[in-house]
Amino acid sequence: MSIQTTKPGRDHRIDALRGLALIMMYVDHIPEDLLNRFTMRNVGFADAAEIFVLLAGYASWLAYGRKIAKDGLWSVTKKILHRCWKIYLFQMGLVLISLLSIYQWRRFWVLPVDFLEPELAHGYSIARQVWRLLLLDALPSNLNILPLYIILLGIFPLLYLLIKCRWWLAIGLSFVVWLVVNINPWFNFPNWLDPDGWFFNPFAWQFLFTIGIYGAIIAGKHQGSFPAYLWLKWFLSLYLLFSFFEAFPWQYWGLPDLRILHVPVPAKAYLSPLRLLDVVAIFYLVQSSERAKRFSEGKVGQFLALYGRHSLEIFSLSTVFDLWGRLMFASWGTSLWLQLIVNCMGVSLLYCLALHLDKKRAKLKARLNTNIP
Repeated sequence: MSIQTTKPGRDHRIDALRGLALIMMYVDHIPEDLLNRFTMRNVGFADAAEIFVLLAGYASWLAYGRKIAKDGLWSVTKKILHRCWKIYLFQMGLVLISLLSIYQWRRFWVLPVDFLEPELAHGYSIARQVWRLLLLDALPSNLNILPLYIILLGIFPLLYLLIKCRWWLAIGLSFVVWLVVNINPWFNFPNWLDPDGWFFNPFAWQFLFTIGIYGAIIAGKHQGSFPAYLWLKWFLSLYLLFSFFEAFPWQYWGLPDLRILHVPVPAKAYLSPLRLLDVVAIFYLVQSSERAKRFSEGKVGQFLALYGRHSLEIFSLSTVFDLWGRLMFASWGTSLWLQLIVNCMGVSLLYCLALHLDKKRAKLKARLNTNIP
């Protein structure tokens, strides 16, 4: 399969879907938040994390894969390594902010003893084990997706070479590694804070990242959209309907249990097949739909796309807001007014950051264009 593709105009579906995923991740990471009863994890097997990783693969091809033929593999690899370093610095910043926030909060308000991992709950422990945090050998809860992103982005050059050699070889090897992990979940990176290893097992989640890359190549051959097959749309829609009935929290809403097979919750750590098929189905239906494309170009779609265009910064700040929201709920309760403050202020401040970054990017682009002879 040739990987030379034409460069279509910017597809706002990608940004809008990623922006929606970022907002849902912000809500989902606060367990006491009432809004997390309305996110996608309540209507299907997968949740926003799967969307985020799949789109990371898709965006990586758009950002790096198409440039290799022009700039060379080594030149693009250096850009990828620079990006990985930037993500690593964001990860270290989030760890530092999280630890300081919790330690300072405990000076004034009582927190549950299990609010932070026991190994990090006391200053003397972290002082002795700081090297584990620096080497990503210790990943605290809710701070485990950026390290996954570093690993996935770091293997992109290898995936590119495999795809260039034989596309089916890249997909096949990626699938085999994912399958091995689903058979034996112990195959994982070590995590000092969790005997089971990294919560997002990179050996499993790399398959979703690879699917995203392959999806970008296919879409690039069809003006940014997937080929629309009616039979496939019907099949995937029926599967998502089945996923909805199995995952919806019927008891929480006081409704009769309408589950068909009573399927146990699919494992997220190693990306079980039901979760994988769920997110792939969603992405195919969105990326093959002209109606979704028109929606992404409207006001609501552009609102979401604004978040999606700056995913690293938005995700990082939302992670800090998640922690502060959890701290407030743990100490002050979950009243309606506090719910409104946490959610409205959080989403609004994230929007302000996205708007600022968008304007900054536009000014930089305009300055570069004026310097072009």
